[in-house]
Amino acid sequence: MSRSHHRAEPLYLPPECEAALLERFLKAEAMALWAVRSAQLQDVPPNVHTFLRKHEEDERDHLAQFEAMVGHQSHERERLPSVPRQWPALAVQLYGYELLGLEFAKLLAIMRPDLAAILEDEETHVGFFEREIRQIVVGETAAADQARVSARAWWRKLPRTLDRYLEAEALDPFRPELARRLLATIEQRLTGTGLLKK
Repeated sequence: MSRSHHRAEPLYLPPECEAALLERFLKAEAMALWAVRSAQLQDVPPNVHTFLRKHEEDERDHLAQFEAMVGHQSHERERLPSVPRQWPALAVQLYGYELLGLEFAKLLAIMRPDLAAILEDEETHVGFFEREIRQIVVGETAAADQARVSARAWWRKLPRTLDRYLEAEALDPFRPELARRLLATIEQRLTGTGLLKK
């Protein structure tokens, strides 16, 4: 099967969508930052803990950059979100949110090539969790099963999550196509890592 069959043409959004996309990315980065902080309190492998500390720094930098661009701070949480305690389930949740962030970063980078460095960071984060997921899936059966159950649960909730993320007047004409593309791309990644069945 040719590569062109796999890769749809990028979706070029008009300039009036830029502010809405920046807001969406700010929201995604804030969510990722809180999840990463919460994840560091769980029992994760040592290499993951080291990565999460660096990851938190990246997310903090991104958040500050986007807050400056949109002209306001992201909503602060009084408490960190609850995340799964077991690493296989936690890895799936972090991977899923990183995939979502990566897709918004791709949309932004088309409109704002000056933000290419953020796209590179997102690709690094996704790559790390993808490698961890692959290790879990081919490892101990119980851990692999737990990861797959978590992935199915996360996947079922994703359409509603996306609906909330894409709620913006400027994005309204593009919402069905955006949602379709984002879901298709994320499903392909989850299937490719063995979390979802083909």
